[in-house]
Amino acid sequence: MSNYYLFMDESGDHSLSNINADFPIFVLCALLFKEKSYQRVCDKFNNIKMKYFNTLDVIFHSRDIRKCNGAFKILFNLDIKKRFYKDVDRLLATADYKIVASAINKKKHIKQYGKLARDPYEIALTFVLERILFETDNYSSPHNINVIIENRGRKEDAQISARYNELLYRGSGRVESRRFLQVFNTDLMVKKKRDNDCGIQLADLCAYPIARYVLKPTEPNPAFNVIMDKIRKGPRGRIGYGIKIFP
Repeated sequence: MSNYYLFMDESGDHSLSNINADFPIFVLCALLFKEKSYQRVCDKFNNIKMKYFNTLDVIFHSRDIRKCNGAFKILFNLDIKKRFYKDVDRLLATADYKIVASAINKKKHIKQYGKLARDPYEIALTFVLERILFETDNYSSPHNINVIIENRGRKEDAQISARYNELLYRGSGRVESRRFLQVFNTDLMVKKKRDNDCGIQLADLCAYPIARYVLKPTEPNPAFNVIMDKIRKGPRGRIGYGIKIFP
């Protein structure tokens, strides 16, 4: 049986009570790695850390990189910034993984469902797991997928764990429980930021470009172009198979 890892991270806030007019969406981004491919990409990722920061302790966070915060203040040097982005882009473009994401437009969600509107994270999790399942239907050998998310707080983690278990043991509107249980590990793994998990950090780097693409699909988005070939696509190359926008 082949062993896989599915790392998830988000861009945007899942709250429905306080919506940022400039960023009214919540994106859940998932990266699927085969075990051996994951080990290789982590080695290369750590090489980048050592090259620019001389330590493995620095944690890559999309916003910190864009704002040159903390350890990333070295990116104020434009020559270093150019070389850094080139190395990170090369890693993301050449590594062996698949991206599935879901974007929830919170304003439209509330307008359509009102008080019945569900938590965007729960909705996005359902769409992502369904599409990962459909993707792995094409794999030749039996497989086991370990799902890893980043810690967001005790209450929020408990809520997502409950939704994860509900999907596995009750199914969704499109997928029966037995199909989820055949593929996904029943234990949802939660990692804290200080755990310095390679997969979570890579998912974070991919989430923001996808959010930008959903918000403004016609605007230049070099970071999205880097990962576009990694996004799950349909038989005619339709990107909607890999990025579910709701509603």
